[in-house]
Amino acid sequence: MVTKSTSSKGTVKNAKKSGRAPKEETQTESTQMFAAVSSQMRQKILQLLAEEDMHISAIARSLEISVPVASKHIKVLEDADLIDRKIYGKTHVFSLRKKNFTGAFDPFAPVKRLEVDKGTTLMEAFKSVSVVEVKNIDGKDFIVAADGEEGFYLYEVNGKLIDKRAEDFVFEEDAVIEWKRLEPVTKKKLIVSVKKEEEKRKGYYESLV
Repeated sequence: MVTKSTSSKGTVKNAKKSGRAPKEETQTESTQMFAAVSSQMRQKILQLLAEEDMHISAIARSLEISVPVASKHIKVLEDADLIDRKIYGKTHVFSLRKKNFTGAFDPFAPVKRLEVDKGTTLMEAFKSVSVVEVKNIDGKDFIVAADGEEGFYLYEVNGKLIDKRAEDFVFEEDAVIEWKRLEPVTKKKLIVSVKKEEEKRKGYYESLV
């Protein structure tokens, strides 16, 4: 116990010298992400980067804030691994790290245990632990809702995606199953305007001039 206490004091002392406590003693990755997105200004920065990569000056102009203020918010988002920085000469361009948003929720994923007979299908296992809604698309069954949460689901067995339908996969030995609901972190919108025939002809004649 004495050794542990001494080690702890040493760690705190070193943290004071560096000006920053070790990450594992202050915040987990998840709580750091939640702290980073708690600011409305940082949420706006993430919304901008969800649309396109931007440099710091463009971010500051879009949000009508100074570059130093934008830089402080950017630093918090970088520390939370929510954005990437690419340097081209003197220009720093930032992009969104979308995969880290969903990964932050992994520690909160519920874990259920189930004992089944050999030969039980994955679909049967799902139905025994959740209320699932199945939809047949082109002759194949897909889970489109689980416990009231709509969405399409991917299944992993022992960390690997399976190439069989849930109703075709049969348990022959113990396994760890993960099923993940697909939902977009950001929304993309495309507005398409189809040219009228007269506009096409006008453009053709103008090209001849």
